[in-house]
Amino acid sequence: MRLECQDITYGYAGSAHPVIENLSLAIDEPGFHALFGPSGVGKSSLAKVMAKMVEPQNGTIRVGGNGPVFYSHNMERLPDWSPVGRHMDRITPDHHVSLRTELIAAFGLEALLGHRFSQLSLGQQNRINLLRYLVQDFQVLIMDESLANVDEQTREQILLTIKGYFPGSVFIYISHNVGEVATFCRQIWVLRDRRRSPQVLRRIGLDFRSDQLLDRSALDHTMLEMMSAD
Repeated sequence: MRLECQDITYGYAGSAHPVIENLSLAIDEPGFHALFGPSGVGKSSLAKVMAKMVEPQNGTIRVGGNGPVFYSHNMERLPDWSPVGRHMDRITPDHHVSLRTELIAAFGLEALLGHRFSQLSLGQQNRINLLRYLVQDFQVLIMDESLANVDEQTREQILLTIKGYFPGSVFIYISHNVGEVATFCRQIWVLRDRRRSPQVLRRIGLDFRSDQLLDRSALDHTMLEMMSAD
């Protein structure tokens, strides 16, 4: 599997300058990979270009392999005319029913399935929304602040669960939490202002899994590298 961005330029309609200019990067292995950087630097714009939700003004996106690229973000909303459990029943392929049951338990969502989406807290809504992507067939899932408003312990449990269940899939993780990105991601693409060259720098994360011990000194070093690249 390979996802490649080559010389991507993208700007908002009516803007005098692009937010992303001549940006190139390539992801060619499964696991968690991050887009990191300050607000407004173009992380979400690049993610939407990757998912082919918007067209760049220049450049090429190449995706090799089978399956779609999904884009999940923390402001999505599900239809509110039925309980969320019934919505999950409709969208889950038959071959993923057992997977859905296991993920519901791992995400702590069993008690929420009879509720309507609007009755849930923001953190509960984001967990449900993420679940609806995971139970479908995909090869790349972009998680743009998808676990916002979820407490730290639950976020870590969910990330470790996803790593265990989807070892062959690609996840592109967008978060402002520098420690979380450094801990769980394999590659970290630090986006900078378009006037800086290069606009994106590659850093290596710890790619932490549940069967490992966290190396605190390595974590501190990785976070320092990320912040100094910004």
